[in-house]
Amino acid sequence: MKARKPLTNEEGEVRELTAEDFKYFRPMAEGLSPSLAAKLGIKPRGPQKMPTKERTTIRLSRDVLDRFRATGRGWQTRVDDALREWLESHPAE
Repeated sequence: MKARKPLTNEEGEVRELTAEDFKYFRPMAEGLSPSLAAKLGIKPRGPQKMPTKERTTIRLSRDVLDRFRATGRGWQTRVDDALREWLESHPAE
């Protein structure tokens, strides 16, 4: 078995990673003890359900974006909720 090169040099600088290096990478949760994972709030993900949302690009006015972002985490869901509320109050013709 061929020995792998260290990821860092003598000064502690990380070398450029190769495709071979990436073969050994694993999700962080796999390497944590259950007690540490619990303290960090890391829960294993269940099976992927069918996605209910679609990634897209949309251009919004700066002031609208700033207001939603100022509401903190989950601001994109609140944008989705606001658009859904507008659609419900404006039926398609």
